[in-house]
Amino acid sequence: ENAVLFIDEIHTVIGAGATSGGAMDASNLLKPALAGGKLRTMGSTTYKEFRQHFEKDRALARRFQKIDVNEPSVEDAVKILRGIKPYFEDHHSVKYTADAIRTSVELAHRYINDRKLPDSAIDVIDEAGAAQHLVAASKRRKTIGTKEVEAVVAKIARIPPKNVSKDDVIVLKDLEASLKRVVFGQDAAISALSSAIKLARAGLREPEKPIGNYLFAGPTGVGKTEVAKQLADTLGVELLRFDMSEYMEKHAVSRLIGAPPGYVGFDQGGMLTDGVDQHPHCVLLLDEMEKAHPDVYNILLQVMDHGKLTDHNGRTVDFRNVVLIMTSNAGASEQAKEAIGFGRDRRTGEDTAAIERTFTPEFRNRLDAVISFAPLPKEVIMRVVEKFVLQLEAQLMDRNVTIELSTKAAEWLGEKGYDAKMGARPLGRVIQEHIKKPLAEELLFGKLAKGGVVKVGVKKGELDLTILSAENPKLTGNKPPLLTAE
Repeated sequence: ENAVLFIDEIHTVIGAGATSGGAMDASNLLKPALAGGKLRTMGSTTYKEFRQHFEKDRALARRFQKIDVNEPSVEDAVKILRGIKPYFEDHHSVKYTADAIRTSVELAHRYINDRKLPDSAIDVIDEAGAAQHLVAASKRRKTIGTKEVEAVVAKIARIPPKNVSKDDVIVLKDLEASLKRVVFGQDAAISALSSAIKLARAGLREPEKPIGNYLFAGPTGVGKTEVAKQLADTLGVELLRFDMSEYMEKHAVSRLIGAPPGYVGFDQGGMLTDGVDQHPHCVLLLDEMEKAHPDVYNILLQVMDHGKLTDHNGRTVDFRNVVLIMTSNAGASEQAKEAIGFGRDRRTGEDTAAIERTFTPEFRNRLDAVISFAPLPKEVIMRVVEKFVLQLEAQLMDRNVTIELSTKAAEWLGEKGYDAKMGARPLGRVIQEHIKKPLAEELLFGKLAKGGVVKVGVKKGELDLTILSAENPKLTGNKPPLLTAE
């Protein structure tokens, strides 16, 4: 008599039970009872299903009053979780602290964007309890605290835990020094980057912005791209690299965020939105930024300001845990010109005007910093030689070949490979020409087929390679001091 009928997923009654095109389905059978007031009914559905199915049956829709149930606030979600906490405690045989409940709601609200509260927070406490059953009985925790909840959210959202572990603290503390060990002569750029990472991880950056928005400007071959690669490597996160010379046309922006409705490729996702969705914590490198069409810059405005980008399906992708780095050669030609006046060996500041011409004011205004990379100074070229030779040795490690480079040979390579305008790339070509090419023959057919030692020296003003095969009794494993430095 006084019953209330609740129909979950009420959009499914439309067409349910209809026989071979007949109109007598469940929704039409309900209409007289609903109109007469004999049946007190509540139904639930989502916005999408309501619009696509339920709203199309106008006669049925007008018999119901539409009530929007919004996502609860953080405070309301905490109260909901306190209410259901005893059921999860009984099920998982654990106790949840009050801090764990609040933390699960706050972190789920901030980091788990594809689901709403309280559902996302319930999943967090459920998984935190279930995780205890996967460890040995002697190591199980009877009480779930903040630390366990943070670990679960970090796993679901694929981000580092908020209370960083000891290993993470060491990485962050030594971040600047680690980058300076592999990229030489660019201390200002590295200092700015490492400060931004520490600021974000300490929780002092604006919560809706990416970790950092940087434009690296400077001549070719001085380490702009290398800084981004080494940063991702040091932090242990994914590097997403987009070469912007592929986006020279206005319509190429659809490759980044997906094609709009009515266009070919609408069913496929955008490369940028899909990439960041799969790796929310990453270093995003947009290489050679000035080569892209100016309209492509416009999609980055909301990313740099609000940390969000909407793809062609209306799905919002979160960029708040991304380090955005753009590289550009704008202004490099101005800097390369001879300096005018006395006491100046190179131009400084001329690149700023070129950057202002290339990038619009609203784009530049959203950058945290435009970091100018200086041409590679001659003082660091020996360290670049050492780095390149160590990379070559790493490639030869599986073939059991080691390289012993004399100081004179390193100086010869530095002299031949140094070019202030072209950076470190000419040095790579010199090493390829004078060391790699002679070694290729020996590795395939000669003395190094089974491993050995290559001693690199200088004779009569030219590079001289002395090769000792693995069977040779004179084989020594001692390296000169140049390559034993950490």
